[in-house]
Amino acid sequence: MRDIYAADRNFENINFAASPPEKGEYENCAFINCNFEYADLSGFTFTDCDFTGCNLSMAKLVNTAFRTVSFKECKMLGLQFSECNGFGLSFRFEGCLLNNAVFYGTSVKKTLFSHSKLIEVDFTDCDLSGSVLKGCDLSGAVFDHTNLEKADLRTSFAYSIDPAVNRLKKTKFSMSEVHGLLYKLDIEIDRNN
Repeated sequence: MRDIYAADRNFENINFAASPPEKGEYENCAFINCNFEYADLSGFTFTDCDFTGCNLSMAKLVNTAFRTVSFKECKMLGLQFSECNGFGLSFRFEGCLLNNAVFYGTSVKKTLFSHSKLIEVDFTDCDLSGSVLKGCDLSGAVFDHTNLEKADLRTSFAYSIDPAVNRLKKTKFSMSEVHGLLYKLDIEIDRNN
């Protein structure tokens, strides 16, 4: 069976969890309020696509290509972005739930994460250089050998980042959250003064 090519199409209110989408390449398509929960999207290519209000939780992403893809108000729990096709990997997240997602070993430079929940996300060995994490909850997120050079975390909160094992040159932080960089020193910081 041949893979399909779909361009300039809108897909609205479709339950792809019950009936999976046709495997292939989707270009300049919009997915609105669609359910991809546990769907197998392995080998799919999404280029210049928008996902709005979709549930992609636990979808299978083996060799899936996301090239200039936007996710808005999407539920994306437990996604393994580390399994995606790394060529041209480029996306942005606005108002998404990305809890327990894995970005291990990925290069996602200059990515926008805006007002999203990134609770217990794994950024180990990830290149986030130049990325903007704006108003994000990073509770329990793992930063280990992560490149955060020139990244902007000024409005994000609840992170713990060890400067000794992560690259932080010219990374931007807010004074109110700087304790997230000092947690390993086992010191007490008075936030009231």
